[in-house]
Amino acid sequence: MVQASEHLVSTSAERSLLIYMIAVLVIVTGLVILFFMVFQKRKNQMLLDKIKREREFEEELVKTQTEIQEQTLKNIGQELHDNVGQLLSVANMQLSLVASLAKDTVKNKVDDTKRVISEAIKEVRGLSKVLNSEVILNFGLKESIQNEIDRLNKLKSISSKLTIVGEVKELHNKDAIILFRIFQEFLSNTIKYAEAQNFDVNLRYLEDCLIITAKDDGKGFDIETIKKGSGLINIKDRSRLINTKFKLISKKNEGASLELTYPFNKINQTT
Repeated sequence: MVQASEHLVSTSAERSLLIYMIAVLVIVTGLVILFFMVFQKRKNQMLLDKIKREREFEEELVKTQTEIQEQTLKNIGQELHDNVGQLLSVANMQLSLVASLAKDTVKNKVDDTKRVISEAIKEVRGLSKVLNSEVILNFGLKESIQNEIDRLNKLKSISSKLTIVGEVKELHNKDAIILFRIFQEFLSNTIKYAEAQNFDVNLRYLEDCLIITAKDDGKGFDIETIKKGSGLINIKDRSRLINTKFKLISKKNEGASLELTYPFNKINQTT
């Protein structure tokens, strides 16, 4: 009877010890898992913070570059208008004086030269407008793009047209400038490299966004081979600055197209 009682006590103690050990093991395992989860969460948060800081740095860098570029373009535009335009005007006045004193045979040639200079003056004034961001703000995005289309048609090398769909809406000032500069970059690429015959631009004003589409029928290019420093790649960063979706499509011998989707709700978010 005593032996049976001792056996029961021993079994009960062993069972309690086993339960205790299991409990300790469960607690230790739980603490290890909890520590790992906290560590992993902190690690992920640190990575997210690092990515966020890098993105903010890149955006700030692009903003600074954009501001510097805008100031440079503004200065160039002012110089073109005030200096080059003025010199051409003076040259035109002097030619008028020469024409009044010249014989008829020479006068015709002088008049032809005057017409060329007059066209040059118009072109310089047009260039000074599209380079100056303040003028772009006064005209607005639609009118600024129309001016570029008109200038392109005057060159008579590319046939260009602008199509407007929907009711024109005002954009945030800085955003309008960035959108216009992106458009200019694509247009510049078309003029320099595309060897295109036609260039079409479409502005679709929807309820919540503006969709800008520009297309050329040039020789196209392989997007994968574009250098990272090229203007077409840099405009991705500019698009990100104003929360605009960017899509560039091109294939060799199939032309190129640019699509920008700008959300109007940014107007209420920015000042």
